[in-house]
Amino acid sequence: MKVAGNGQGKILTLEELKLLFAEGFVRERDRALFGICLFTGCRVSEALALQTTDIKGGTLTFRKSTTKGKLKTRVVDIQPGLAQLLAEYQPLKAGALFPGMRGRSLTLTRFMADKILRDATVRVKLEGVSTHSFRRTALTMMSSAGIPLRVIQEISGHNDLGTLQRYLEVSPEQKRRAVATIGF
Repeated sequence: MKVAGNGQGKILTLEELKLLFAEGFVRERDRALFGICLFTGCRVSEALALQTTDIKGGTLTFRKSTTKGKLKTRVVDIQPGLAQLLAEYQPLKAGALFPGMRGRSLTLTRFMADKILRDATVRVKLEGVSTHSFRRTALTMMSSAGIPLRVIQEISGHNDLGTLQRYLEVSPEQKRRAVATIGF
């Protein structure tokens, strides 16, 4: 898969997201997996590690044992768009939210998630998209909406604000609006 120059995957536009979720992903499972990555800003490995019991009371729990650095558990509210994707995807039984192939792995593998995304991007003719694109897109959307960096840090599980800031893209319009606020 061709990945954008920074190695983290491109930040997706609303049009690209709509295209991927409407025509790129062909299974409810795939829409739910990448929907979780988008609507929670999580890493794909964190989404793949989710259990059906991690969804309750309108929240999604990323357990400390499955997060990068294994430092703390994160609980993220399930937004209506994600709730719809999860309602359409019904895992067959309790256990892994994204079960792997019987006898091969307990959960869907990172390799398979990459393949699902690669196939979806080919289907809709998008380049530069990686599994990390959904995380970068989510964090940039929150930043563009004026959400404080500390709040984004809590949602994303970044330990360091400097690392978080490398994920974010600043648009020319954001810079124009920022400068326009200066003065007396």
